[in-house]
Amino acid sequence: MYIFYNPNPKGSNIGDCVIRALTKACDMTWDDVYLDLMLLGFAMKDMPSANHVWGTYLMQNGFQRFALPNTCPYCYTISDFCNDHTKGIYVLATGSHVVTSIDGSYFDSWDSGREVISYLFAKGDK
Repeated sequence: MYIFYNPNPKGSNIGDCVIRALTKACDMTWDDVYLDLMLLGFAMKDMPSANHVWGTYLMQNGFQRFALPNTCPYCYTISDFCNDHTKGIYVLATGSHVVTSIDGSYFDSWDSGREVISYLFAKGDK
């Protein structure tokens, strides 16, 4: 379910999780996503890593935002989500991290499966 993924050209895995996640979700290079978010952040007068900036970017690229049900708001992990969602492309947000899930696997530079999801974006109509 966890697959190592780090498209950062320098191999860094600190501070760029939004860029790394969006490269996988949107099938783009790290440089292209970084530049796109930088320009969008500039237009929105906020940082490229701000939730509403990268959320807007995803919506512009065919994703929809969803809240999680309140059945277990503090226990539904990335691993749990992937077990429950074996088809589709999702960007999962925790309180401090962002990761992409595709067809039941999550792609990250470290095993973030125990992180609890706050909200998510799904590609297309889900």
